[in-house]
Amino acid sequence: MSQLRVRDLMTTQVITVRPTDTVRQAVIRMAVDNVTSVPVVDNRSHVLGILSQTDILKLILKYQDKLDNVGNGGLLLSSPMDSSTEDEAVALANKEISEKKVEDIMVRSTLYTTPDAEIIEALKAMMTLNVSRLPVLEQGVLVGVVTRSDVVFYSYNKKKI
Repeated sequence: MSQLRVRDLMTTQVITVRPTDTVRQAVIRMAVDNVTSVPVVDNRSHVLGILSQTDILKLILKYQDKLDNVGNGGLLLSSPMDSSTEDEAVALANKEISEKKVEDIMVRSTLYTTPDAEIIEALKAMMTLNVSRLPVLEQGVLVGVVTRSDVVFYSYNKKKI
């Protein structure tokens, strides 16, 4: 019996962002497509990094800490970031977060796999490093993504190959 390969389970329609996209643009894209992280690619589909919800939340907490340290008392998540607020410090923080470039907060070193890798090896890597998805590269170009969910759903025949 042949080993299950990454290519058997990977998704080829990958949601990506560019390094020059703003955090706001990236968050909207991630929300619309219901993903928790996205590969950051250049114009030739080379992966430059990964942007995750964790990166975005760390940025928000960094700005919240700044507000706390100056004794402002403003709370960033008391209203949506793109809504108006009377608190000038919060409004400024919201603007700076929203306009921050993806390349400024993405994780640059990325683990990846290849289409011909055994799925069990990709799963071991995801579990060991506590990541939920791996970009799939072929000759340095993004060709797909494989997720923990892909493996779980396949294990009960929810995703047909």
